[in-house]
Amino acid sequence: MDLPLAMKKATHQQTKQHNRDLVLRTIFAHDSISRAEVARVTHLTRTTVSDVVNGLLTEGLVEEVGRGESIGGKSPILLSIVADSRYLIGLNLAQDKFIGAVVNLRGEIKEIVEVPVHDDNGEKALQLVYQILDQLTRKKLKPIVGIGVGTPGLVNTREGVVVNAVNLEWQDLPLSQLLEKKYKLPVLVLNDSQAAAIGEFVYGGKHASDENLIVVNVIHGIGAGILINGRLFQGDGGGAGEIGHVVVEENGELCRCGKRGCLETIASARAVVQQMKMNSLEEVIASFQKGDIKTNTVIEKAGHYLGTSLANLIGTLNIQKIVLTGDMTRFGSQWLDAVNGSMQTSAFSRMAEGTKLEVGTLDYRACILGASAFLLLDDYSLLFNEEN
Repeated sequence: MDLPLAMKKATHQQTKQHNRDLVLRTIFAHDSISRAEVARVTHLTRTTVSDVVNGLLTEGLVEEVGRGESIGGKSPILLSIVADSRYLIGLNLAQDKFIGAVVNLRGEIKEIVEVPVHDDNGEKALQLVYQILDQLTRKKLKPIVGIGVGTPGLVNTREGVVVNAVNLEWQDLPLSQLLEKKYKLPVLVLNDSQAAAIGEFVYGGKHASDENLIVVNVIHGIGAGILINGRLFQGDGGGAGEIGHVVVEENGELCRCGKRGCLETIASARAVVQQMKMNSLEEVIASFQKGDIKTNTVIEKAGHYLGTSLANLIGTLNIQKIVLTGDMTRFGSQWLDAVNGSMQTSAFSRMAEGTKLEVGTLDYRACILGASAFLLLDDYSLLFNEEN
């Protein structure tokens, strides 16, 4: 039985888009690459690759950047992404200041805007988001093709809703819808720790494209981003990795979520500042560097409880590479040793032995770059005019 004409067109269009995205992803993955090598990597015919590349050249997304080494015959012409052909906006709403940036297709930050956050007022927080985006969208860098937002709390990424962010006083906030309506751009919203995980995975080191990775972000709050086979795992409700609000000390300090003894009340940057009765993390760091005994005890306790929680992740997921990011990494090797020692002691030894713990390389940029990269992870259609 013949397919209906509309279905034939749809199937042809889907195949075209699949091939286009496959070629584009391959070019993205290399500084420069020839058409023949793209065909070899993608298993597409050279004719198909050539047709796709011609379209990408016309769009201005790809350019020819010289010739490669010959392995017999003519030297191949090399292709590369035009980094500044399109721009994305990434937002990091996780700190005591909101940070937004315009990012190009190679993850280079071109413009950045910061605004301080002084209180836990949901409406004021939303106005600060608008303030940042108003400034970034007025910059001369064009075209901006999408906005990615990394926010603390439980997030329904599919619906673009911040379900609960206690420190921002957001509950069931349709953030994606609000921003799309105001800025007429596609918007994706995800948890800040998940965004940081994507940032570290894509830009933070030599991670294989199908690798498993856990990135634990230890800032005012604590959360983990989990990548399985190179893809973000969010769980059934979007909250996979929300380890900061799991109780680790029965009858401990009251947490912002309403429970007592959550990991966040012991091991986060906010917690150590409160335990030291100081005004800022900088004061705690200065005291720590002077060798103050009480400060050392607080920091080592924070590392111990974080390590115990990592042991639970190892037992559950058996992922052997864990990257730590965020403010607490500023306490250096002593904190890291406390985390690693507790993790090794608390986890099943043979599993812990194979687990590598390291510190991330991107600081606050991980969330910004991850939020912007998330827009393109599964679909490059944002980069093209609608008629294409």
